[in-house]
Amino acid sequence: MRLQLALNVRDLNEAVEYYSKLFAVKPHKLRDGYANFAIDTPPLKLVLFENPEAEERLNHLGVEVFDEAEVASAAARFEAAGIAPEVQRNKTCCHATQNKVWALEPQGLRWEWYRITDDEPAE
Repeated sequence: MRLQLALNVRDLNEAVEYYSKLFAVKPHKLRDGYANFAIDTPPLKLVLFENPEAEERLNHLGVEVFDEAEVASAAARFEAAGIAPEVQRNKTCCHATQNKVWALEPQGLRWEWYRITDDEPAE
């Protein structure tokens, strides 16, 4: 399990260069307008969306899990807690196919609990 931090950035190349230096890793995935870093220490999935017009730097937060049972457990926990999960199965986004559950916190911040099922889908 690792925490995901998804940021809106003005200039993707500039951000990739900075975060590569900050965490001493190269991007795991680099696409037009998108990059992600799978960082071991600290355990972090850093996602960058090139979105120069975004009003907020924070796009969303998430937790990447590596077992499907953890997604189902999160969905059940969210449902029982009344935080209205949105479940998505075999959803392709961020250049990967995922099973995920979304929750929206009271002030509008989106959280996703997800597992990647195909890291290189045909898009």
